[in-house]
Amino acid sequence: MNLVVIGTQWGDEGKGKIVDYLSEQAAGIIRYSGGANAGHTIVHGDTTYKLHLIPSGVIYSHTQVVLGTGMVIDLESLKKELATLTEQGIEWEGRLFISDRAHIVLPSYKKMDVEIDKQRARPIGTTGRGIGVTYAKKASRDGFRVADLLSPAADSWIKELNQEDQSYVIAMREFIRPMVIDLTEFNRDLDGKKVLLEGAQGALLDLDTGTYPFVSSGISSAAGAAVGSGFGPRDIHGVLGVCKAYSTRVGNGPFPSQFNTDTEGELEKHVREVGREYGVTTGRVRRCGYLDLVALRYTCRVNSVDQLALTHLDVYDGIEELQVCIGYEIDGQRIEHFPADVAALEKARPINTTLPGWKESVAEVRDFEKLPANAKRYIAFIEDFVQTPVSIVSVGYERKQTFVRSSPWKQ
Repeated sequence: MNLVVIGTQWGDEGKGKIVDYLSEQAAGIIRYSGGANAGHTIVHGDTTYKLHLIPSGVIYSHTQVVLGTGMVIDLESLKKELATLTEQGIEWEGRLFISDRAHIVLPSYKKMDVEIDKQRARPIGTTGRGIGVTYAKKASRDGFRVADLLSPAADSWIKELNQEDQSYVIAMREFIRPMVIDLTEFNRDLDGKKVLLEGAQGALLDLDTGTYPFVSSGISSAAGAAVGSGFGPRDIHGVLGVCKAYSTRVGNGPFPSQFNTDTEGELEKHVREVGREYGVTTGRVRRCGYLDLVALRYTCRVNSVDQLALTHLDVYDGIEELQVCIGYEIDGQRIEHFPADVAALEKARPINTTLPGWKESVAEVRDFEKLPANAKRYIAFIEDFVQTPVSIVSVGYERKQTFVRSSPWKQ
């Protein structure tokens, strides 16, 4: 079974932890989009793993992990990430592979990325990792793939690069050679096994279905999982969406349910500190707000989400009342759908409903029925509004702080 795991918000939903949790049962994990602009934090006992390019399941010795066709790969970042994993005792050689059709991020692309954003009338808030430029080069058929670097004809195009880029690709060529595979052929060996297809960022940052132009340059929706992982469309068997119990966003762009710092500053501070809402890749402070159910319902529909994994439920421990966004007011009109017009979203005022909170800590709960009554009501309200069941609940950073109501693996 091939199970897609996507973020249903603006990224940072806890996909890494959920993929890590499910990886124990998986034979393979394929990252199908994005690059080093993504960040996952995995906590195992006393060890914390911070990953940007490599799929979360790499820490399990039985798994094979792949940087897929839809990715744009910063080879220098990959080399550093692998060195860190080696220092942490993870044996990855012979288990980590790179699709020969993935594109390569060159040093000059990173510089271009920053300069382009500076010249915009309204900066997007790029991470400066060269992601957008690499995808643009790919779309204009002017990019360089892993296969191109290893081709016997590589020298003919390498000499056309500037000196910095030339030195970079020449230095990295032999480093990546043992890891490179034809992903479509590789997948034949995974036939009939459990495979996780791991997305990057979140569905609301998808180039086509997100809050354009304040989006990533890759496909972060479930629709990109097949081609980005080397599978055909009929080989996707399920979609698990990951969402926080609240909402966050990094960088610029509309965020209707964002906390009002003047009136909700204490709650904002609590969520940011308890939830550790600082970017893994950039260290930037994340904007925080109430759970936007209108946006969540939209992403569940457009991505055919079968089940949800709800994370960060513990962050709301001790909060007397909780709000969720169930609609928007735009120019005096009530809107209950997620509009494509970013200008409309930017002036949208959230229509919230209030739900009772819970005083008890949920951090040690391992069974849905043992959650506080109001925590169960909160989850039930989410399920009813978005018409999607919550099958996994995370109540802390550690792997053990997770419980499953129903398995996302279809039998």
